[in-house]
Order: sequence, then C-alpha cells, then structure tokens
Amino acid sequence: MLVKTFGSAVYGVEAITITIEVNWLNQSGKDMMIVGLPDNAVKESLQRIESTFKTNGYNVPRTKVVVNLAPADIKKSGTAFDLPIAMGILGASEQLENAEALVNYVIMGELSLDGEIRPIKGSLPIAIQARKEGFKGLIVPKANAREAGMVNHLQVFGVSHIKEVIDFFVNGEKGLEQTSVNTREEFFNAQYDFEIDFADVKGQENIKRALEIAAAGGHNAILIGPPGAGKTMLAKRLPTILPPLSLQEALETTKIHSVAGKLPENATLVSKRPFRSPHHTISDVALVGGGGVPQPGEISLAHNGVLFLDELPEFKRTVLEVMRQPMEERRVTISRAKVAVDFPASFMLIASMNPCPCGFYNHPERECTCPPGTVQKYLNKISGPLLDRIDLHVEVTPVPFSELSALKPQQSSINIREKVMKARAIQEKRYEEHLGVYCNAQMSSKMLKEICIISNVGANLLKAAMEKLNLSARAYDRILKVSRTIADLDGSDDIKPEHLAEAIQYRSLDREGWAG
Repeated sequence: MLVKTFGSAVYGVEAITITIEVNWLNQSGKDMMIVGLPDNAVKESLQRIESTFKTNGYNVPRTKVVVNLAPADIKKSGTAFDLPIAMGILGASEQLENAEALVNYVIMGELSLDGEIRPIKGSLPIAIQARKEGFKGLIVPKANAREAGMVNHLQVFGVSHIKEVIDFFVNGEKGLEQTSVNTREEFFNAQYDFEIDFADVKGQENIKRALEIAAAGGHNAILIGPPGAGKTMLAKRLPTILPPLSLQEALETTKIHSVAGKLPENATLVSKRPFRSPHHTISDVALVGGGGVPQPGEISLAHNGVLFLDELPEFKRTVLEVMRQPMEERRVTISRAKVAVDFPASFMLIASMNPCPCGFYNHPERECTCPPGTVQKYLNKISGPLLDRIDLHVEVTPVPFSELSALKPQQSSINIREKVMKARAIQEKRYEEHLGVYCNAQMSSKMLKEICIISNVGANLLKAAMEKLNLSARAYDRILKVSRTIADLDGSDDIKPEHLAEAIQYRSLDREGWAG
C-alpha cells in the first residue's frame, strides 16, 4: 500500500515542503530503505522508528518498505523527519486507521526510542510554508507549538508522544488541542519590558548623546576608552533606545532564530531587538554563517538589532574582514557546491576597544606604559576599510567619583527612545521612495549630494576642520551623514553649522597623529 505524508526542509530562512512517499511492497528483500538524498541523521531514523514501534506495541514490517523523500534532488538533513516517516510506515502497513487524512497535515518531529517527540528547528518558517500551500494543519512537538501557532489561518497541534498523533487520526482528527497565540497582544506587551536602562548609567552624558545619534540614524559606532570606563555597560543598553520592532521585522528576526535553534522553549515572536556579543575567539564561519548545512551566523542573529564586538583589536583580522561585504549589502550569501543560501544581516555594529594594550593611553590620571609606536600598531589591527564603515568614533573617559556618588536622576531609556523614534519617522518619510533605505546610515553617495546640503558657513567650517585636524577623506561623507541625523534629532530641515561641529568631534580615529 502506498501512503503519502508531508514534512518540510528548511534552507536559509525559508522552508520547502517535502513529500514522504512510503510504499509497502510485500516482497522479500531489505526490510526498510530511505531514498531521496537523506543524510545520516535521516537514515538513522529507521532505528529510532523501529524501537518506537516495538516499545508501543506496533509491528515492524519485515517485508520490503521503500521511503522516498521528494523532491529527490534536494538533500534532506536532520532528525525532524522521524515522525512523518513513522506515520507513513504505519499507514502503508495498514496499522493506522483513517490514513488518508495524513495528506491534510504537515507533520514534523524527532522521535526518542520510546516514542516521545523532541523539539525541532525552524517551526516558524515551516508553519508559514504550510499555510501558503493550503494545508489544513501542522503537527509539531509541543515545545515548538507556540512558535508555530503565531501563524494564523492554520491549525497547529503540539504533541509530546507518537500515541497522541496516532489517536488523533484514529479518532477522526479529534483529541488534540489546537494551539492558538494572540501574537499582537503578546508582542506589543513585551516590547517595553527591559531589565536595564540608561538611567542606571551615572555621568557619561557625551557618550549617551553619541549613542542616541547612532540609534537615531542607524550608524555604526566604536567606543574607545580605558578599562572600567563603562563601554560595555553603555553598549548593552543601546537596544533599549532603538525604535521598537515592527511586526514584519519581528517575524524576520524570529525566523532566523528559529532556524538556528536559538528560540527558548514555548517562545513566540522575538519582541525586542537582538543584542549579540560574540567572544573575540569566534571563527569567521561562526560570525557570518556556514557549515555543511548552512546555518545563520552571529551577524544574521543580530539582524534588526545590535552586534557588539568587545575588544575589537583582539578579534582575528580574517574574522573582521569577512564582515565588510555584509555590512554594505545587509545580507550574506553562503555558497556550497549544490546550494546557495541567503541570510539577512541588517545590523548596527557597536565595537569597543582600549586605546592601547595597557589601556591607559590618553587617560586623564594614569600614565600609559606602552613602548613608543605600540599604540599605532595596536590601532592598525583594525583595517582601514572596516574603520571606514564606522560612522562615530567616541572617546570614553572614566567617570569621576563626584558623578558616581551624585543622586541626580539620569535620563531614562524611554525618554531617549521617544527622541530617536521622532528622528526615525522623519527619515522614514524622507526615504519612502528609496527601496531598501530606511535611515541616514544607508544613504548612497548620490543621495548624500541631494540630501546633505550645507550652507557656505557650514562648508567653511568643515573645510577648516579637515585641514586643522588632518581628517582623512573618508571622514567627509561620515560627517555629513551624522550631521544629517543630528539635524533630524533637532527637528531641523537644514544642516546647521552647530550640527556639523558636533559631527566633526566624532571622528577621533581619523585625526592624524591621534595615536602618537
């Protein structure tokens, strides 16, 4: 008897429906075989299925059974095909009543040896594809049910044991409770629930201002200062002042985390902008993504959020260089011999570093102990092309005791976020006709000439600054972009000289002789 069930394979952040054809040939030969480019994990499912059947009182077919995973030219990987293959074998061997109903559902799950069903990766894209192709419902492990349940107009059932699935079909598609999630309510309720706040940070008003500008324009920033000055503390609070995720952005972000298996159990939409902080020993594949079965890397997990690289010069140069193209294109393509997978990677880069190996170059109180030339050598670990993609260079100085002990209330993240959102609203209107451009940091050189027009006074100020401070040519465009964002924060249509003056001070590393 030939029976068809349906599963799903995830490639990148999209799912492809897989037809699982099971045919009981009732002839002598090898007991069971799987064809259709299965990897070892899929092939091993037969042992798990056999143990499950014996443990739960079902017969293991002793005549030839062929399982075909179609389309047969796409490689199938992972353990999530255990459950649909098992249900197909039960149907083909006539041990499952109402087997014809299997075609109405996409079924996914990993089996343990006693029939318990373990969680899988990529439930959200699988559910989206199932709805798109008109399936009646989706059966997934209970731990993934809320994640898949975010997709409306699709019946989602969470199961914890294979007996629940068998009973569901035997009883005429009854007996399982449908999982439904009020996505919008849960999403909007969690958007402002932060455990950290800019109000926790004493002093550092100039750094807070710089991060406010970075958030308002989507600019990349680097914080340079001695140990203990508060660089990491400030960077971790950046997501609290970024505009809330839209539902579309949240869906994109959740799909990536779902595919990577980074969503917690019983999770729904990712409601806050991601903050990823990889260790400096990370490999280039772990950062940009890859592997035999391409998986998203840290830059994709930071999509629509913040990628924080602490101690930037300590990262391997090859790791930093592979970020250059994704930072420009806001996506990364992982190519393999038989498949090329795209992962989105639109993130804000926030980096931090000590000014020198000892950490105290330019410190107001402590003396740098590094030999001559060491500071420049340390800074040279960061390539010019990467530094060129960082708009704001912010020098962080230690907070004096008088400010640490003061009881003066600090500006909260909510107040800063309101100003950031007003500036982003201005930019959204400005770029509504420019596809793929949402903030000032994404302006092209052509758009820069049209949008960042400065007066003669401003032009003279910028010229004098570049000559006096020996700023490099790369600083020119960055200063104009940042000054446009400062003007937006002020609600000004024009870039004024004071906006340019503030933007100029954020190009520390471009100054000739900064490192001695």
